[in-house]
Amino acid sequence: MVCSVQCIAAGGNNQDLLNRPYADLKRLHFGFSVGFHFQDLLLKNNGFVTPEGEAWFAEVPGHSPGFCVNVLADLRLSQHFNLRLSPGMYFGNKRVTFLENNGKIEETQNIRSNYVVLPIDIKYSALRYRNLRPYIVGGVMGVFDVARKRSEQIRLTSTDLMLTIGFGCDFYLPFFKLCPEVKFCFGLRDLLDHVRDDLSDDPEMMKYTQSIDRARSRMVVVTFYFE
Repeated sequence: MVCSVQCIAAGGNNQDLLNRPYADLKRLHFGFSVGFHFQDLLLKNNGFVTPEGEAWFAEVPGHSPGFCVNVLADLRLSQHFNLRLSPGMYFGNKRVTFLENNGKIEETQNIRSNYVVLPIDIKYSALRYRNLRPYIVGGVMGVFDVARKRSEQIRLTSTDLMLTIGFGCDFYLPFFKLCPEVKFCFGLRDLLDHVRDDLSDDPEMMKYTQSIDRARSRMVVVTFYFE
């Protein structure tokens, strides 16, 4: 009976049977994921000039890959829609460069981040074709940075809320589904800590915070789900 269902779903070709033909009929299933991501900051400079005539500008010139791991709970809503909850941890860093006097003076700051994340997504899947099924996904992600904050040039707040959108494909293997996914994340909050009581007696450090109006986070996440 199972072989007959597989053959019919595969177009009657016995050499191209479906793997896990009933996997998508489960009301609730679980999994986990591993992957990597690239963190970025969208900085808005304001042209602040110090009493000494210095004007500093900040940018993020490059991106270093970080590591991420999540657990997954997937609830089937209909043939094409699933609700997905995937809490996890993201480990990474951002390198901010400060330039003054047309770039002749340069300073850098590495901002390490240990994010606890709570993504909630709606997944829309196309019809399955043999052993693959493409999909798109979108939702929101709560972010909490548990890394210790230090007194450096700029300091970021610990919480953020991000909009997420991405795409991927389910590959049906004999014993599990492998789902590579690419997701783009856009922060909604200003992460810059403008109140720096720790720098009240150090204007040489405070000038960097005063030179930036806001900082918003962005990420690109490449994930491999095992379901």
